[in-house]
Amino acid sequence: MSAHHPIHPADPALLHLTSRQVTQLIVELRTEGREFGLLWPSATPGDVNLHGRRLIDIGNVPASTLVNLLALIREFRRNRDLRP
Repeated sequence: MSAHHPIHPADPALLHLTSRQVTQLIVELRTEGREFGLLWPSATPGDVNLHGRRLIDIGNVPASTLVNLLALIREFRRNRDLRP
């Protein structure tokens, strides 16, 4: 996962995410994203749509959005921590 190469919503790797794994990603985003105002207190794992994409109940966004946000946060922190 890289902020420079975002995951597409139809990426086959996302088809294997379980509700438990999505929940863990949501918890991680809440923890890591708090500094940036990404709170999403009502986010929960959602359904799988007709194309097999795992959704998240915050307006039914693809799980790729969650993964890509986490990648951006990690990349930002990595760059921030490298600066003198």
